[in-house]
Amino acid sequence: MPDDLKPADAVPAEKIRCDACPVMCYIAEGKSGACDRYANHAGELLRLDPLTVIQSGAQAVAFLDQGENAQDWDGDVIQGSRTFVTAVGAGTTYPDYKPAPFIVSQEVEGVDMVTVVTEGIFSYCGVKVKLDTDRHIGEERAIVRVDGEAIGHVMTSEYGSKMLSLGGVEHLTGGSKKEGRVTCDALLRLCNRAAVEMSVDDGVTMVVQAGHAPVINGVTEKLMRVGCGSATIGMFAKQWHGHVDEVVVVDDHITGILSEHEAGRGLDMTPSGIRVNGRRSTPGRYFQVADPGTGWGGTDVQDPLSILKPADAKKAWPGLRLLMISTTGEQWAYYVLDDALVPQPAEITPPLLAVAERIAENCEPSLCSVLFMGGAGGSLRAGVTENPVRLTRSVKDALTYVSCGGAEAYVWPGGGITVMVDVMDMPTNSFGYVPTPALVAPIEFTLRREDYGALGGHVNHIQPVETVIRKDNRRVAPNASQPDPQDSRNYRWTRGKP
Repeated sequence: MPDDLKPADAVPAEKIRCDACPVMCYIAEGKSGACDRYANHAGELLRLDPLTVIQSGAQAVAFLDQGENAQDWDGDVIQGSRTFVTAVGAGTTYPDYKPAPFIVSQEVEGVDMVTVVTEGIFSYCGVKVKLDTDRHIGEERAIVRVDGEAIGHVMTSEYGSKMLSLGGVEHLTGGSKKEGRVTCDALLRLCNRAAVEMSVDDGVTMVVQAGHAPVINGVTEKLMRVGCGSATIGMFAKQWHGHVDEVVVVDDHITGILSEHEAGRGLDMTPSGIRVNGRRSTPGRYFQVADPGTGWGGTDVQDPLSILKPADAKKAWPGLRLLMISTTGEQWAYYVLDDALVPQPAEITPPLLAVAERIAENCEPSLCSVLFMGGAGGSLRAGVTENPVRLTRSVKDALTYVSCGGAEAYVWPGGGITVMVDVMDMPTNSFGYVPTPALVAPIEFTLRREDYGALGGHVNHIQPVETVIRKDNRRVAPNASQPDPQDSRNYRWTRGKP
């Protein structure tokens, strides 16, 4: 009989049972559990990763009423040796009745603050991924796979970016065991900023890594488009004026034609007679000039002339100068119309080349952004208070500030505590897993001590911060872009709805 199925009294004495998650591993001396987070050390269950502390938080301000008693902030960004205890390495509250592993008090500018930290077991969790690229990765709702298993799908595109929704309880627990394991592993690696190779049904293969450019079909993306074809014309029309007779900006969504566009009309440009395929929206703006793809402007275009119709002989003229360019400026081609009004390749002029370089200069670097999203359920809330709904209300009323590994978490409106956080703002290796399968993510709730008592918190388990900080704690510097979890401007001090 496997050890994990034996009754407790049949388990060899050298093994201890871990109760940090529903798997309830029996762990031998010197070994770790299935999650590699807890181990048996001389018969004692230990959390292997060190508790992570943010050393010297940013912008500590007195927690006073936001009125006539407000104290002026002196502008000191780093407040000496003040620390913020994160939940990274803290341990979990499983089973649900246990208080959070650390409930830490700290005086900040004369106000006693409490931070409740725990590593939550998130079955209801996933990531939202933003890929800064025009390349077509797959149709909306197309399945995203890792090792052949479905882990998510393609969402609606955003301006200059493709979006993915990965994970979620249906993939973690609603499919086969392999699908759940693969999904959990992919989410863990993405949240810990590791590279994950994935494929899209009837689409591309790609490598996604937070903080790095996406790699699509083996090619590393470089630039996020400056705008759609119409917006590009609006931004650079004056710089093209006088140097060219027509510009076509190729784009998957809105391809623009300069002389027909309102920007060209405003510059009194002569209609060129250059015509493109597609559906005309408004003057100079065309939809569906080509199919989506990995070519020019997110289309399947490799030869830009393939999107042109024959020029209008009543408007076009021999010698007409034509520039075709993509929305990143990475692809361009220059032509001059011959006597038959057929575009012939020509050497681009320095002013036009300079504008192409200016477009590229105005494009931001391609980037993969990974945002963890999870629902804080019963175990988390019960670890904070005996009356969990009061924590939910306190968060909604902005009396309690929610952070993940010290990073600001966006709390979705509506019921429950559904949080979203950029993994790049969190300490490295903030995430773990349990084989149920589910992710383990840090979450902190910070509020005034008197408010913590009012919501029925576990006040008897509060520890002064000095007793928690040890030499073996992992210390990380704060992210300057993140607000301080203990900054008074993150809270409302009047009860009820503001």
